[in-house]
Amino acid sequence: MIEVEVRMVATWHIGTTTVHKVPEAEVTASLTAALRTDDTALLKRYPWPGPGYSKADGSFVISIHALVVDTGPRRILVDTCVGNARPSVPMLPMLDTTWLEDLIALGYPPESIDTVVCTHLHFDHIGWNTRLVEGKWVPTFPRARHLVPRAEWSHWTDLGGADLRDTMQPLVDEGLVDLVETDHRVCDGVRLEAAPGHTPGHVAVVVESGEERAVITGDLVHHPVQFIEPDVPSLADTDATLAAATRRAFVERYADTGTLVIGTHFPAPTAGLLRRGGDGTVRFVADGRY
Repeated sequence: MIEVEVRMVATWHIGTTTVHKVPEAEVTASLTAALRTDDTALLKRYPWPGPGYSKADGSFVISIHALVVDTGPRRILVDTCVGNARPSVPMLPMLDTTWLEDLIALGYPPESIDTVVCTHLHFDHIGWNTRLVEGKWVPTFPRARHLVPRAEWSHWTDLGGADLRDTMQPLVDEGLVDLVETDHRVCDGVRLEAAPGHTPGHVAVVVESGEERAVITGDLVHHPVQFIEPDVPSLADTDATLAAATRRAFVERYADTGTLVIGTHFPAPTAGLLRRGGDGTVRFVADGRY
């Protein structure tokens, strides 16, 4: 059974840059609803990082949220959730949330967003790219450049792009889409980092300011347990072997560096540090920077 809840905004400060989590929904689902494994004891073996991530019955919580990266001069939105009034999306059809109103209340009206980063083109990351107005799907962020990794766009358009007709095509029609490389520099202190496997052009987003750094995972993981068992694929990984290699490289790059890891599908506390124990295994340790 799937249960849907909405949680509160969270904020982190990375040097002079601010990152806000703007939640749309939280879904409680069985292990196999998101991870490709029959190991029902998997989450019980790793009780960290806490009850917010895993439940006693073996189910776990998936958060669906966007992240605003505010550098001062730039207002960048990373992924745009599921969106309202979409009848065909899996698990969450016809949502009617206050996500857009919550974004505005946080101080970010749609016209103020200058960039939307699509870490990849799955339905739960591009839904608010458009909204339904008088029966027509129109861009939600009309002044924003929408950055899509070129390899990601090629993958989906090669498949016919059917799932993109209401979320991406209106942006293309308005000339709002920029196809970029997976190492694209968005602006000073914000860049993309290739993280393929979940999808061919999937990216993480690195935020740096002063001596501090954060990285937004995208869907390279759906649960922190995948940091310690990287061979456990997400259900939607297009290339499980490549996705596992990406997770291993991510851990090697960021463990014990002080980098704040912000999980695109992690419920509260959502962000934390990767730390190695005495036995060399890695844990996701919730961090208190707000």
